[in-house]
Amino acid sequence: MPHFGRRLAAVTAALAMSVTTGAISPASADPRHTDKDPTATGYGGAVSTVDPEASAAAIEVLRKGGNAVDAAVAAAATLGVTEPYSAGIGGGGYFVYYDAKNKKVSTIDGRETAPAGIKQDAFIDPATGEPYRFTPELVTSGVSVGVPGTPATWERALKRWGSFSLEDALEPAIEVADRGFVVDTTFRQQTEDNQKRFAAFTSTKDLYLPGGQLPAEGSIFKNPDLANTYRLLADKGMDAFYDGPLAKEIAKTVQNPPKSSDTALPVPVGSMTEEDLEHYKVVEQKPTHVNYRGYDVYGMAPSSSGGTTVGESLNILDVFDLPALKDEPAVLHHYLEASALAFADRAKYVGDPAFVKVPTKALTDPIFGKERACELDPLTAAPKPLKTAGDVSSYDGSCPVDPASAADEKDTENISTTNMTVSDKWGNVVEYTLTIEQTGGSGMVVPGRGFLLNNELTDFSTVYSATDPNRIEPGKRPRSSMSPTILLEDGKPFLALGSPGGSTIITTVLQTLVNRIDLGMSTPDAIAAPRASQRNTASVTAEPAFIDKYGAELTSRFGHTLAKSGDSFTSAAEIGAATAIEFLEDGRVLAAAEPVRRGGGSAMVVKLSK
Repeated sequence: MPHFGRRLAAVTAALAMSVTTGAISPASADPRHTDKDPTATGYGGAVSTVDPEASAAAIEVLRKGGNAVDAAVAAAATLGVTEPYSAGIGGGGYFVYYDAKNKKVSTIDGRETAPAGIKQDAFIDPATGEPYRFTPELVTSGVSVGVPGTPATWERALKRWGSFSLEDALEPAIEVADRGFVVDTTFRQQTEDNQKRFAAFTSTKDLYLPGGQLPAEGSIFKNPDLANTYRLLADKGMDAFYDGPLAKEIAKTVQNPPKSSDTALPVPVGSMTEEDLEHYKVVEQKPTHVNYRGYDVYGMAPSSSGGTTVGESLNILDVFDLPALKDEPAVLHHYLEASALAFADRAKYVGDPAFVKVPTKALTDPIFGKERACELDPLTAAPKPLKTAGDVSSYDGSCPVDPASAADEKDTENISTTNMTVSDKWGNVVEYTLTIEQTGGSGMVVPGRGFLLNNELTDFSTVYSATDPNRIEPGKRPRSSMSPTILLEDGKPFLALGSPGGSTIITTVLQTLVNRIDLGMSTPDAIAAPRASQRNTASVTAEPAFIDKYGAELTSRFGHTLAKSGDSFTSAAEIGAATAIEFLEDGRVLAAAEPVRRGGGSAMVVKLSK
């Protein structure tokens, strides 16, 4: 396998300050920097991520002869360095892969699992008998940490579809961790937002708040501990993560968090053991599949709810000839109502299929979607939240229908995740969404290892109910909204896309598809357009720009109630941060990322011309 030398990125002018673990010192690294460009069109493979270092790592791998899987792992590992509050080896995610040779879509479920020793009352404060306050208490804890699945996902993807060794795939990320990356506005702001939580742990404070100070924008941030952890994995393989000294250190961090002596946060402890790590396995399963206006749409099956909810929404919308309407507010009304119906079904039926019977086939059945479309009034928004769900045990696509009672759902998914889209010169495609949940995860850095642990178990329902498909149970994967999606046309890739954003991931992917297919926008415009999210809630969460453009008509004409995003932990002012690649008819690929959200994304291609 090829072995990388130093990266050939352009060297920027030396910056004034360099942040290292526990110290601030004059710059001595060879800082490299690539400008962010949200779109790129060309040949030979492409990548779209939120970060230019990660995109550059993927492009380097592609130029060295690697395929889309090799490049995706390299980009993901680099995001663990530069976007550590959103992703990393302390978390999990979902990997969707299109194999150009056999024209088949496959998936890897690398979602975190609950420890074997977790109890039904794990989220109850024994001192009060009441649930822990969600933030900052529950999210900043050992009890919120799930067994990480990201390392196992990388290993499995490379072994099954990759051409590079793990050592070679990790090398770009090791370089970035060693020589450092430029601290931007987003990184500094996210550190400041988490300052109280990070200060609660000695290991986290030493890494991200050296000397008690926030990293300065424009400085160079290094993470030699993470570089060494990656070297360990490159040398020993992922067994070094799931078994041995590192596994012992992870379990110790969860069971006995490295609390600072002056923190006022309670930091509930967890029960994860070395055996939990040793027994972790990824799950390979068939993707979900629906057909929408001639496109085959593939997504992630449960434990993610992304594939079923996006798929059901599209089946509902497919009943209506939206392209013929040529009426943006009317199309958006249909999009919002379809999403609400699908979210009602998500709450009632979707959980980890290893523990609950999930009617995936029914939820993605076009006949079921047609029947659910009976509940969508093209002229008027239904009162929310919807009190009924579709009856998956009996449906024939006819109207009227007798719906089932809906389940109550409290949205606890956080917005911090990251997504990437990668293609190669052979036509293989990876859509990969990964996360550590909360911005900053649990807030706990494994001492001396340079990475944060997730707080993914907060995606379980916080109050246990025996009838809830998302109730907490030992070994179970919490329900997710991650929605990595690949569309094929006549067996060949047409579009691949995904997004971060908690439960708004589903609506971001869905709205982007509606924008592209039904409203005829270009992919960059479909991503850039203002967003709104209806998740079977009393009001539609909407970006201010969406309200400015569509709010008056959606309210007066259809009866929607809109609320500005950014009012709670489930809604950021910006909804989602999508990445996508479209495969053009002339043989080129168009990579697209956010032009503004999260500071803008980074799209790159291997070659601008043949």
